[in-house]
Amino acid sequence: MEIISENLCYGGIQGVYKHASSACNCDMTFGVFLPPQAKLDKVPVIWFLSGLTCTHENAMVKAGAQGWASKHGVAIVFPDTSPRGGQVADDEAYDLGQGAGFYVDATENPWSPHFKMWTYITEELQKLVLSEFSVDDQKQGIMGHSMGGHGALTMAFSLPKLFKSVSAFSPICNPTKSDWGKKQFNAYLGPNKKLWRAHDATILMEEKGFDNRVLIDQGEADNFNDLLMLDSIKLAIARRKQVASVRVHNGYDHSYFFIQSFMEDHIKHHAESL
Repeated sequence: MEIISENLCYGGIQGVYKHASSACNCDMTFGVFLPPQAKLDKVPVIWFLSGLTCTHENAMVKAGAQGWASKHGVAIVFPDTSPRGGQVADDEAYDLGQGAGFYVDATENPWSPHFKMWTYITEELQKLVLSEFSVDDQKQGIMGHSMGGHGALTMAFSLPKLFKSVSAFSPICNPTKSDWGKKQFNAYLGPNKKLWRAHDATILMEEKGFDNRVLIDQGEADNFNDLLMLDSIKLAIARRKQVASVRVHNGYDHSYFFIQSFMEDHIKHHAESL
């Protein structure tokens, strides 16, 4: 693991690191914020999955998470959103290819040699972070934004023994029915829609639910509301009688200004569970 940078931040350390990924078959970059409490003992850790077009850096710089993480004594991991490099397949569209991994393991060419983001987040980067940083493997939560909100919800619902808490900002809630999902799943996973179901938060809520409270925030003025399909997961939550807070905030959009505004609530949500 190569140290790209480490900076003092709210009494803790915000670092950026690079390593050779066997899952993605390329070099991958990620960020980790360690609060000052990590100098004394292992701390709970929250994984933040970013959205389309983002890298590890967007949330690390724009989300305003480090101050609240320091206050509550939790670490945050900021992975990249996809494999990258000249040898990695890409597409001219912003919502497919590099920057748009959708947190699945691709089975179709030309994506399958590198696009293994599910395995990367839930297995490979897990092992690296837990071995290199002072974080508690039994106290892990996950959150994300947009495409990353989709990833956070699907990973938490599918792997409740790994992720004990979950929240999402403006998640893609029903990708098997949305144009943000159908296009990518067809490209990455092929036409067999049975494979798609494992990566749809609404379907997973109906089938599995979650053992802890779910927090979802969305902006009423989000210009992607039709693609996010919040009503679908709200209905699934109601049918399952899932303990959840699903909040729509007047005037807020899809930007990191929205995320900043409610980051404290999300960090506190995870800290209380972990």
